[in-house]
Amino acid sequence: MKVTLPALFAAVLLAGCASQPSYIALSPELPAVSPVAVGQVVSLSTVDTRKANFIVRINEDGKAARLVAPGEPPRAQIEDLLRQGLTKAGYQIGAGSDTSVEFQLEQLLTDVNEGTFGFEANSNLVISVMAFRRPGGGNEQQYFSKRYTARGTLKGPFSADFATLELDMNKLITKLSADILNDSELHQFLTR
Repeated sequence: MKVTLPALFAAVLLAGCASQPSYIALSPELPAVSPVAVGQVVSLSTVDTRKANFIVRINEDGKAARLVAPGEPPRAQIEDLLRQGLTKAGYQIGAGSDTSVEFQLEQLLTDVNEGTFGFEANSNLVISVMAFRRPGGGNEQQYFSKRYTARGTLKGPFSADFATLELDMNKLITKLSADILNDSELHQFLTR
């Protein structure tokens, strides 16, 4: 049986498309965190204020963008990561505290532009932190707010593979988490 070159190429191309996963699995690592608090109790919450659920948008010339969702909700993963980090920093996480911290996931998106000879992926991650304190449980409220941003660019030949995109996004989340968890201004506010 004689196999033609175009038929073989089409079969390999289809097999490659079929094996492409339909979601991105995020698993950022806990960054190094310095202990700064001793038993300070804070309540913690995280909200996802993004307008869409996808975290990767693949743009190819002349085709509709392909949107890729996360395997698990990023809000829950980021909250777990920041909770572990604050605990490692010496805080106790508990409800009903006079000090509360809210993390807002504003943006988590990798835009991938694929061309004939390669791809370029631009990632953006934005998390805002809002903290509130009621000194002595009184009516006076103190407020802290800060926006943290991380960006990354990745280029390569051929098409972007999901493993590379996952690794890049996980590194970005770990980096921004380190910036938040080691921010002396935030810790000053939470521990005063």
